[in-house]
Amino acid sequence: MPPRSATGSGKVPGDPVHHPLFARCYARLSVAAETRAGLGGLRGRLLAGLSGRVIEIGAGNGLNFAHYPGTVSEVVAIEPERHLRQLAREAAVRAALPVDVAPGAAEALPVKSEAFDAAVLSLVLCSVRDVPRALAELRRVLRPGGEVRFLEHGLGGGPAMTFTQRALDRTVWPHLSGGCHLSRDPVRALRDAGFELGPYRRLVLPERGPRLPVSYCVLGTAWRPVTDGS
Repeated sequence: MPPRSATGSGKVPGDPVHHPLFARCYARLSVAAETRAGLGGLRGRLLAGLSGRVIEIGAGNGLNFAHYPGTVSEVVAIEPERHLRQLAREAAVRAALPVDVAPGAAEALPVKSEAFDAAVLSLVLCSVRDVPRALAELRRVLRPGGEVRFLEHGLGGGPAMTFTQRALDRTVWPHLSGGCHLSRDPVRALRDAGFELGPYRRLVLPERGPRLPVSYCVLGTAWRPVTDGS
């Protein structure tokens, strides 16, 4: 079923991406990372204080749903991968607030313009095919002044690590990890897309343990400008 805010045609894409093996691996590893890497606590910080109607891009297996505050009236969660989408729907049933899980790609969101008070990006910009187009879509569906909460991984760790991240991106990593890229810069991408950056914090996950190419994260807030010519 398409979300209630879907466009008038009622058409939504079936499976914009298809990574069945990776999706199953990700579902298992992400649950373990909630405690081992501290992601569960970060999800609470990511979503604290949100209110109104929220769109979540790339909802994965729905691990954010349990952390939304009661001030959120509805979540429309877009997930392009079939297996993860089914897991997200199961998580939505257990959520304490209405969550509508729908297929769709970040570059062509199946929802009306200016339909949401806030948006959530959670470990998704690394894997979208066209980051500028996806963020342009995010601006379209947010009302002017709408808030973006983001928790993303990307470039970091000094010259040796950034060299490693870029080398992996050019070779095996995207093929092994469902299109994920290690060396993207989410803060710069949001700024280039015309969002106003609020406070953000650089993190390394896990806090204790080896530093891996996926360890370098950023948690923060941005806004669609109130006066927006897009």
